[in-house]
Amino acid sequence: MRFRVHVSVDDALIPWRDLYGPARGVLYALLRSQDPELSAELHDKGWAGQPIRPVGISPPVFPSRKGGKEGLRVAGPGSIWMGSPVPRIASCLLTALAGCTEIRWGATQLTVRGVQPEVPPSSCGSGVADFSAISPILVKKDGRYLLPDEPEYVERLTHNLRHRADVLGLSSDVKVEVLDVGPRRLHDVQGKPRVGATATLRIQAAPESLQAFYDSGIGLNCVEGFGWLR
Repeated sequence: MRFRVHVSVDDALIPWRDLYGPARGVLYALLRSQDPELSAELHDKGWAGQPIRPVGISPPVFPSRKGGKEGLRVAGPGSIWMGSPVPRIASCLLTALAGCTEIRWGATQLTVRGVQPEVPPSSCGSGVADFSAISPILVKKDGRYLLPDEPEYVERLTHNLRHRADVLGLSSDVKVEVLDVGPRRLHDVQGKPRVGATATLRIQAAPESLQAFYDSGIGLNCVEGFGWLR
């Protein structure tokens, strides 16, 4: 399950370093408020004995935004999405959000206006769905970030998705096709570079696996806001 958190701000500048930097802290703080053991387990070890964290979050998205040299100027209503295909994790997030009146995104205070559960696209039920990423999808091989138009990208992303599905006890029969590629982006996240690009993908998989990808994002570092799908 995933949730759309409706937020607002009068006027704020989110520095580029804070577009993704606060995401992990926001996510774990919400989980910790309801289940400290679960939060610590995910942070320190991952899930089901694997270093996979089946939970994701998006960066703040504002229709009224303007990018500049120093960062992103935002105002008015906006959204943050988060979710997990694991019921225990998703229920913790929902309970925490139900009592949340503000989210501190770095130095920016966002007022929470409401929380709305989101159902997966109807196409997921057919076993083939087209997804567009609203944040860069991170894929690596041999320590190097790959972009969607590179030859090894599909193979590595497919491997990532199959492994994620397998850890969740879902069908790992997954096929990926790149339909469109966004621009390369470099982000500094707490002193560590993250390189990737948005993309439109056609993913063929079991309906339950497609929903899991939709619920928590794909690729690496979903807890930092990367690989969030619509």
